[in-house]
Amino acid sequence: MQSLEARKIVVASHNEGKLREFADLMGPFGFEAKSAKEYGLPEPDETGTTFEENAYIKAFAAAKATGLPALSDDSGLCIDALDGAPGVYTANWADTPDGKRDFAMAMQRAEVAMQEVGATEPDKRSGRFVAVICLAFPDGDAEYYRGEVEGTLVWPPRGELGFGYDPVFLPHGYAKTFGEMTAAEKHGWKPGQKDALSHRARAFQKFAAARLGSS
Repeated sequence: MQSLEARKIVVASHNEGKLREFADLMGPFGFEAKSAKEYGLPEPDETGTTFEENAYIKAFAAAKATGLPALSDDSGLCIDALDGAPGVYTANWADTPDGKRDFAMAMQRAEVAMQEVGATEPDKRSGRFVAVICLAFPDGDAEYYRGEVEGTLVWPPRGELGFGYDPVFLPHGYAKTFGEMTAAEKHGWKPGQKDALSHRARAFQKFAAARLGSS
């Protein structure tokens, strides 16, 4: 296992929402965490067909370019009624012809697809957010940490917090969607706390336990 003693790490993402979440999660550990965007790195093409493959593509590209360990995640929404779609193509469902991303459109697309297969009752609208964190080093060595959170897809969207599909995802056991939760509520975890809430926080909790000596 390679060392992180230098306490410097690249967060291999250009997604502002993810960068905010990683900043919140990394904060307690005293790391100098700069983003790939801050280093002026281009976004690599995500050509993988699994969360692990895409996370590695991003992390290794940043590690190789900077000579530092890099942390990335690939995440998505997997809807049972749609056979796991959009899955690794979660962000692509928001792509617009002008090269931007419209997640209101993406949520509508998911809702239309569920309606078309008759997924109208709550017991037919189950799904999960999945996040895979990859820690990659300049020599190509890599480690993976996976987090999942189960929930129900609601309609219409609720809340304007978070990002992506958060307003339509109601985690099991909660009355608020991710879009109605503050960052602290959504992350649901700090060092020493037993359980994380969000998929990214759960993956990060596993990373922290393995790498940062926190449980």
